[in-house]
Amino acid sequence: MDKPAGVSLATSSRAGSAEEAVRRLLEACGESPDPSLRLVHRLDVGTSGVVLLARNAEAHRAATLALQNRRARKTYRALVWGRPAPPRGTYSEPLGRDPKDGRRMRVQRDGKPAATRYRTVERLASVTDLELTPETGRTHQIRVHLSAHGHPIVGDDLYGGATRWRGVREPSHRRALARVERPLLHAMRLEVPELSLDVSAPLPEDYRAALAALICN
Repeated sequence: MDKPAGVSLATSSRAGSAEEAVRRLLEACGESPDPSLRLVHRLDVGTSGVVLLARNAEAHRAATLALQNRRARKTYRALVWGRPAPPRGTYSEPLGRDPKDGRRMRVQRDGKPAATRYRTVERLASVTDLELTPETGRTHQIRVHLSAHGHPIVGDDLYGGATRWRGVREPSHRRALARVERPLLHAMRLEVPELSLDVSAPLPEDYRAALAALICN
């Protein structure tokens, strides 16, 4: 499924079961309810893009194991503040829960290993369009790694990327970036070779609108 930003796939006791998360996703995508579908993995509520659902228990088990054992490749796009240097590389700081704010993760020496590869797609006014491939699957991994290196995602209020548009000098660019209402992070592609699976989702309208405003002005 191509998950719209704003749809919660949380399965906590407060948010509801995995079945309810699937129901919310199908409803947001304009699809009919289907109790046979099972959620394989999740995206943050503000993240858009590819979410994998399985049609039966066997498929769910195979897909879940492939993701858990790092036999799947996920590719993301993100619009981030500043200019990552070098233009491509790997962030590999370990991550752990922020003891001062349970909603957040942070880089910490005794945290769990994490690695995120990145590649610059295009440099724009004040921001950079990146392609990212997480090699591990820690909570908020991409968002934390980028923020820790001074390049939070545009619109990411939790990790410092929501208000930096105020420092942009060009009025048209400032207006375009101020309109962003969520972290511009998009799950673009998911590949699972052993299942002959390769699916992708196009950039959503808000991401494309931000790019267009920054490129054309």
